[in-house]
Amino acid sequence: MQYVCDAPKGRTWFRIETEAEAAEESRLMRHAVERHFTGAQRRARASYVPGPGLERDIGLKDHLARTMPIFLTLRADDGTGLATAMLPPGGKPLGEFPVIVVGAENADPYAAHADAIEALGRHFGVKLARARCYPYAQK
Repeated sequence: MQYVCDAPKGRTWFRIETEAEAAEESRLMRHAVERHFTGAQRRARASYVPGPGLERDIGLKDHLARTMPIFLTLRADDGTGLATAMLPPGGKPLGEFPVIVVGAENADPYAAHADAIEALGRHFGVKLARARCYPYAQK
């Protein structure tokens, strides 16, 4: 995982970078982020145009980082998983791209972690409003 930013009360946002990290996040938080991560990675790999010869995959890692959604985990200072987020590639709004923030078992993370979610939004320069980002909110 890659450090992204600090949040109030000793919490920290990290970027999920590998399938193993996504699988651990799914296990820890009891939701399906692994399925979303692997699907996004598969689509990003399919869109990659390799270079010539032995250096064909030299730009693959950078391509994946640029074209995949950003998957993030909010952790307490003891490593406890608190929330998971999916932002558009680059972290900026992208049309109708679904921005998602959920807690364990897809519970609403905003009651306990709204300030940490706001810190993540400030880091990327976007508003992560509950009404837009929590897909199970009552309409």
